[in-house]
Parts: sequence; structure tokens; C-alpha cells
Amino acid sequence: MSGHSKWSSIRHKKGAADAKRGKIFSRLNREIMVSARVGGRDPSGNSRLRQAIAAARAENMPKENIERAIKKGTGELEGTRYEEYTYEGYGPGGVAVLVEVMTDNKNRTAADLRHHFSKHGGSLGEAGCVAWIFQKKGLIAFDRAQTSEDAVMEAALEAGADDVVTTDDQYEAYTTPELFEATKEHFQGKGLQAAMAEVTMVPQNSVKLTEAKAIQMLKLMDALEDSDDVQKVYANFDIADEILRRIA
Repeated sequence: MSGHSKWSSIRHKKGAADAKRGKIFSRLNREIMVSARVGGRDPSGNSRLRQAIAAARAENMPKENIERAIKKGTGELEGTRYEEYTYEGYGPGGVAVLVEVMTDNKNRTAADLRHHFSKHGGSLGEAGCVAWIFQKKGLIAFDRAQTSEDAVMEAALEAGADDVVTTDDQYEAYTTPELFEATKEHFQGKGLQAAMAEVTMVPQNSVKLTEAKAIQMLKLMDALEDSDDVQKVYANFDIADEILRRIA
């Protein structure tokens, strides 16, 4: 799949995510706080919080940090109140970009995002300009070197997954957001260890980029993800593997 999963693969190869542990913890902390505030502190009755805690544990976030974030979210401890917003825009070559943020200052965040888009050949758009291109889905990906297509296909069918897509280095199983957790647990029960598992925004079409536009686009993605208030960035770019190898 273009865009999101390819960007995740690029980040993995670069090792950029692991190098920014503090930023990862900051994003996880905000997600836990907002999830607890919106849906309550009990993970058994709050699927969003349950997923946030699972993501935090996967990154080895200390248990006391998780508990503190939950208490800040529910008001048991004093903490900054973050609000959620989604911004939409266009990257180089007309790529659709969706940016999810959590911020305590909307004006500051909007100005920051507008600066990054403008600097890297894009533009911030109006609400609704590109959101229609994306669909929320559960994505569970497996390294092709670690398992077989038959094993993934069989488990996906049993779990009721919507689709399985084969890429150069992964098998990607897609589900509805509602079935994401159950499907992930089914794979685990079959002894299949996911390389990536998350509820994400999947583009329904993609934009192929030239090498020059690809370089600009990856710089824009890096700049947006480095922004303090940004939680996740989604885009529908498609960059040929030979171009990626030259510019990685």
C-alpha cells in the first residue's frame, strides 16, 4: 500500500523512530491522556485507551508513566488539557496529506503546520479537501521473511479480515476498526508476530512522484512528524522502489 505503510517502512529502515524515544513517549502520553478523558480510565470499557496502553507497552514506556497519564486525563492529577484536531493539505505533486494533532494552542499549531507545508512545496488546505480520500482501517503487517502468505491468509480469513495485500517485504492484513483488536489477538493465537499493528487512515488512491518531488515529500513528512503537536501524518504518495533506493 502506498503512502502510510511505505512511509512506515522508510522510517523503520532509517531507524528514525527508535532514535526519537522522547518524542514517541510524548505522543503516547498525550494519546493516553485524551483517551482516558474521553472514554474513562478503565481500559476494559475503553478500546481507544486499551490500544494506547498497548502501544505504550510496546515502546517500553514505564508503567508509572502510563498510570500518571491516565490520572492526568481523568483529572485526578493536574495536567495540560490537549484538544484533538485534524488538518488537511497538499504535498508536492498534489499528494493528499492528513495530519492529526493534539495541542493546547490551536493557533500555534496551525501556524507551525502552515510553515512546514509552505517550506516543503505544499499548502495547508480547508477542512474536507482531502479527508474523503482516506478510510479508517485496522492494519496488521507481517514481515515476509518471518512467515508465509498461506499462514497469514488462513488466519485472516478465520478472523474475518477485509483483505490481505502483499508488498515487496510484507503481508498486510486490513480490518474494520471494530475488529482490529480481535483480529490482532487471533493472529497472536496462531503464533504470528506482527511487525506493525495499528488503526490507521488508508488512502483509496495514490499519487506517483518523480525523484525531485519524492525528496520534497519525504522532507515534508519528516518536518511534520517532528512537530511537537503532531500525533500522526498520513499521505497518499507512491514512490518507486528504485527512487527510494537512491534517496534513502
